[in-house]
Amino acid sequence: MTGTGSAGVARVTGQGAGRQTVRLLHRAREARLTGDQVSVAPRAEIDASWDRAVRCGLDPDQSPDSELLEADEIEHRRHSTALGELMPLLRAGLASIADAAQQIMVVTDTEGRVLWRQGNTGVLRRAHGICLEEGAAWTEAATGTNAIGTALAARVPIQVHSAEHFIRALHDWTCAAAPVRDPRDGRLLGIVDISGPASTFHPATLALVDSVARLAEAELRTRHLAEIERLRAVAAPILCRIGGRALAVDVHGRLAAVTGMAPVDRLPLPKSLRPGRVWLPSLGMCRVEPLPGGWLVQVGDGTAEGTPRRVVLDLSRPRALAVHLAGPLGNRTQRLSPRHAELLFALAAHREGRTASELARDLFGDATRTVTVRAEVSRLRRHLAEILAHRPYRFADGVEVEVVHPEHGADLLPHSMAPVVAEARRAAGVDRGNFGRAGTGGGGLSEGA
Repeated sequence: MTGTGSAGVARVTGQGAGRQTVRLLHRAREARLTGDQVSVAPRAEIDASWDRAVRCGLDPDQSPDSELLEADEIEHRRHSTALGELMPLLRAGLASIADAAQQIMVVTDTEGRVLWRQGNTGVLRRAHGICLEEGAAWTEAATGTNAIGTALAARVPIQVHSAEHFIRALHDWTCAAAPVRDPRDGRLLGIVDISGPASTFHPATLALVDSVARLAEAELRTRHLAEIERLRAVAAPILCRIGGRALAVDVHGRLAAVTGMAPVDRLPLPKSLRPGRVWLPSLGMCRVEPLPGGWLVQVGDGTAEGTPRRVVLDLSRPRALAVHLAGPLGNRTQRLSPRHAELLFALAAHREGRTASELARDLFGDATRTVTVRAEVSRLRRHLAEILAHRPYRFADGVEVEVVHPEHGADLLPHSMAPVVAEARRAAGVDRGNFGRAGTGGGGLSEGA
């Protein structure tokens, strides 16, 4: 397919599968590499991508290759991006279609690193030959013109077919990709792509990929609004009680509720925000207290820090694991999964703190499982950031911790295989008389009546 460009140059699109189109694209590409004048050129977005590839000094005859990320790094990136939350939707919207169409779905982060692949088994095997696999880099700087890298560079959906790829080894492939953005601030989250053999090209593929990317953004927006509503429900009675100038914001600074001052769309927050007195450039000296899913910010509060926080880790009932928090703004309870109960129990047993590898030994008996530990701590801190510190992981300074055990030591997290829990159960078997309640105000676990 051709169209008329500027200065009498015919624009050629690779989306026509005919041999004549392919020959014209090859001729345009060779002319670009040699600097010769030619009467045909690729469409504008491909033309600009070829220019970037030439400036990067890429060899068009090189094989697609990349140093793959380690498995731990891939897992870390998966847990660090909101795209992980969207994978069920992306799989439902694209993976099955890709499989039926002899293609694969690929999802990358903002650096063009492949984090997930799914689709036709034969195409997945074939993709290894061009290094389209988990952990590989697919930016333009690494692999030239391709849908993933060019969508990253141009920040727009794009389809790249056959000879439109800068690297010759990719001419047997077709791909369509679209960026996914965080609807809260427009920040790029990554790229969703469908790739397959050139024979599987279909002009509607780009529209499909783009529509699923927009659906993913809509899902993020819906979740964000639901989180804001939950935060508003918690914050509203607190704001009514404390008076003065105050506002409740989510962890990104987005406003949920406000009293005594004009509302703002977003409050800039420091990256490492902690409870207590803090200087915020837009508001001055403030007092910050955690809320489930966000922060309560009291403006111009010059009072003292308030009473020390108290935490009660209730493990007395295996089916109702919970942590109870008491602070200046009242009490609240957070239900716990068995894994998070194990993690808090390990931290209560080691008030001096634990490194990621030490926690991995405590929970799994394997010091190498640090990625899993970091991910679990990150999830837990979404709800308990005010009481958990890091480097090393520990309960924050000034937090009084009490652990409530079950009546019988063998009932302590009975299904847990964590070494730290198993050791506590063994210790309870030796001394059953002092296992009811344990308080830890400063050092490790201290037994009480």
